[in-house]
Amino acid sequence: MQQRASGRTGGYITAAVLVVATLAVGVWIISTHGPGPPSRSQLAQLKSAAAAAHCSLASFPSEGRTHTTGRLHYKTNPPTSGPHNPVPAPDRVYTVAPPPEYYVHSLEHGRIELQYRPDAPPAVRDALRGVYDEFTHHMLLFPNNTGMDFEVAATAWKHRIGCAHFNPNVPEALRRFRDAYRDRAPEQVP
Repeated sequence: MQQRASGRTGGYITAAVLVVATLAVGVWIISTHGPGPPSRSQLAQLKSAAAAAHCSLASFPSEGRTHTTGRLHYKTNPPTSGPHNPVPAPDRVYTVAPPPEYYVHSLEHGRIELQYRPDAPPAVRDALRGVYDEFTHHMLLFPNNTGMDFEVAATAWKHRIGCAHFNPNVPEALRRFRDAYRDRAPEQVP
């Protein structure tokens, strides 16, 4: 009887070790390779929403991922990738934008950044806040500090949606962008 109980215990331990090992491999794959690209359906919905809002979508090659403490010039505006400060900007709403070198690091961690021109009317800022408040996890909202050509933009690692003028369809386009690209970056950081 004791041998049977001991055999069951050994079996349970082996099963537990296998489950933990499987979970560890899954976490490693997701954390090192990311969740993969957005689905075709997500991209189709995003393209449709961007067109309805008269916003432009763009994807860019990576400008790199190295850490630096210096000031940088990025090839895209607003920045979508590149060398960055070792400290990422925290997820939150900002009244003053953090330096680009900090929020580019946040993009590398899969964050979505909602940005607006500093002179945007309160109604535009309120609408962006509404999109942010729907899903505050892995998002930043701030006034743009790079002199972008858009009244409103959102960025993800290597991706941007830019809206020259805010209109009632812009929030839906930003939602679709957020849903397509959030947590799809080289580093997955909770």
